[in-house]
Amino acid sequence: MAQDFYQVLGVAEGASQDEIKKAYRRLAKQYHPDANPDNPQAAERFKAISEAHATLSDAEKRKQYDTMRRLGAFDPRARRPSGAGASRGPAGAGAPPGGNYEEFEFNDIGGLGGLGDIFSSIFGRGRKGEDARGETLETALEIPFRTAVLGGKVTVSLPITDACPACAGTGGAKGASIAPCDECAGRGTVTFGQGGFAVSRPCPKCRGRGRIPSKPCPSCEGAGEIRTERAVSITVPPGTDTGAKVRLKGMGQPGRSGAAAGDLVVTFQVQPDRFFRREGNDLLAEVPINVVQAMLGTSIRVRTVDGKKVVLRVPPGTQPGRKFRIKGQGIERNGQRGDQLVQIKVTLPEALTPEQQELARQFGEAAGLAH
Repeated sequence: MAQDFYQVLGVAEGASQDEIKKAYRRLAKQYHPDANPDNPQAAERFKAISEAHATLSDAEKRKQYDTMRRLGAFDPRARRPSGAGASRGPAGAGAPPGGNYEEFEFNDIGGLGGLGDIFSSIFGRGRKGEDARGETLETALEIPFRTAVLGGKVTVSLPITDACPACAGTGGAKGASIAPCDECAGRGTVTFGQGGFAVSRPCPKCRGRGRIPSKPCPSCEGAGEIRTERAVSITVPPGTDTGAKVRLKGMGQPGRSGAAAGDLVVTFQVQPDRFFRREGNDLLAEVPINVVQAMLGTSIRVRTVDGKKVVLRVPPGTQPGRKFRIKGQGIERNGQRGDQLVQIKVTLPEALTPEQQELARQFGEAAGLAH
């Protein structure tokens, strides 16, 4: 591989987010350009550390990076596919020396079965002057069984990265001057490469903004961004089942420099109910009756999922496990509504008095059940 992010940070492939954060902080402090003003190798190491941390600290980017890592997509020995948009020319900021090289951006390989999208989502868009749209956020949301069946609204709190309000996203302290980044010459992107390839990515020093403040903002430490919580109200469609997804346009990560926000993808997890169980569009509820009611018949009141009470007639001689159908009290989907199934559970007394035992014996003998 041209660069293994796990090796860069010195962590195992299965490292936790806390281990990644600790490794990054330790290495960033050691190799920061301010602490090594006369050491260009330290500056290069700092860029690699920042790049590795930016990918591995983001769950979605890390997942995509691991996929490409297993496929060997970062192997510099692999030749670039023909027709992928290669260009030859003078090396840009951070490009490999030597004059001739093939430069491509991750957007250029969109025709390779989605690999271009994966590269782009890990490293950013990388085109000059092109602000990246906010990332799509994904979250799993547990919802009550009744809300899943009937529909409703649920509020969820999401962690997002937003522009720092203290510096309006510039990363500079109040009164600080803003100058073009000397690392990328104000382009916001740098180019790295190996084995005849050059790839553009966001500049790690200015974080893709192209400008550096003379004094960093104390609130965000120069990042121009802060982590915050945002409450989002989500509409749950009637008949939602576990694994169902809903995409909310523009409710994801805010874009930089006024770019459009990403989307929010919600995956629902339906909590189990103590009384109801789902069977397709039908709802199954188990109702207990005693042995006398089962033998002689009875009327019982059954609760429906929307809180109504329905009187159900249980005929004499009803057997344990028998199901009765209440029409139209199930789950409504696509204009059709299922039924509620009531399954009878016959309960037996755990202990009988001597008198009850004698009566039961007499009944058994009369019915030919005694042995």
